[in-house]
Amino acid sequence: MWWFWFFAGPALVLAFLSLRGERKRAAYVAGKLAEERLADGVLPPATVIVPVKGPDPGLRENLAALAAQDYPDYELIVVAHSAADVPAGVLPAHVRVVLAHAQEPGTGEKVLNLRTAVRFARRDSLLYAFADSDGRVSPLWLRALAAPLLPSTPDAQIGASTGYRWYAPAPPDFWSLMRSVWDAVIAGTFGPGPNAFAWGGSMAILRETFHAIHVSDFWRDTVSDDYALSDAVHRAGLRIVFAPGAMAVSTDRTGGRAFLAWARRQLTITRVYRPRLWWTALIAHIFYCGGMAAAIAASIQGSRGAEWVLLAQLSPGMLKGANRATLAKAELPEYKAWFDRHAWVHTLWVPLGTWIWLIVLLASAFGNHIQWRGNRYRLRTVHPPV
Repeated sequence: MWWFWFFAGPALVLAFLSLRGERKRAAYVAGKLAEERLADGVLPPATVIVPVKGPDPGLRENLAALAAQDYPDYELIVVAHSAADVPAGVLPAHVRVVLAHAQEPGTGEKVLNLRTAVRFARRDSLLYAFADSDGRVSPLWLRALAAPLLPSTPDAQIGASTGYRWYAPAPPDFWSLMRSVWDAVIAGTFGPGPNAFAWGGSMAILRETFHAIHVSDFWRDTVSDDYALSDAVHRAGLRIVFAPGAMAVSTDRTGGRAFLAWARRQLTITRVYRPRLWWTALIAHIFYCGGMAAAIAASIQGSRGAEWVLLAQLSPGMLKGANRATLAKAELPEYKAWFDRHAWVHTLWVPLGTWIWLIVLLASAFGNHIQWRGNRYRLRTVHPPV
């Protein structure tokens, strides 16, 4: 039985440790949502930048949501490599379009577009906010990102704010819902205290901070805009704060092959730019899945104790999945009907999602090349001088 407890023992410990901080995270989300909705006073003039690369599902509506923010003074810049990347009929009124036409070996097209767009931001903007073209945000999204960075905020060590995404496919199918369950695991890592990274589809930074910590230098020889900005923030001794009201929603659907290719790309990027985070996830999932397999095998052989061990291992993860969905429902009240109908998968599908995490982690273990938006990149780690 040594093989059983070799996997099942650590799996049990990891499962119960994963519940630590869930109550604190729930309290944080509730408190921050209340603060963000009341955020007023001196909201800094802002520039919102969204890169576009061809026709995303719902692109017109996503850009319209960014153009209709409940925010007193901001501009919206749509940036693309060339005019051919901006589909006809998707741009809202009063949007500025910047065409980068930039090429730089080793640097991703999106990163090049962002670097160019920042240079074209209006001079009186004091805040840079970044969004992705495949996400839809609420009217209070920009307020939520700005709130932690206001001059009245007592914590001077905050360098950037971030939201995250939630996949709410409509209408749903198996692989689209599985992508939602899989990606929600990352959403569940954001909360109080320092956060590991800012997510590029919903992040903001003060203009003064952006230039003081040399983000543009970190945006060289990289494919990941968000990991690079996060590195700049952390190297400066600053923190990234989570803004629950800045969640973005993607309602598109995906197939199995597209989902697995996308997930592998995300984890390959993480392995190159955040190796410690990748290794931690890999080791944890080896024990999670090994513990499940050992308990199932022992149960088949007639061990009643193994059945209880399996239940004890699965329950914390499923409870955590339920909590992730509950908090996302609070963060995204306009999608209440979707959560009422489909949130159950974030409880019952967690064990299957754990196995898919292990499969994708193993698939991302080799190779430094990825395909992204029609381009092929070789990933490498570069640490720019500051």
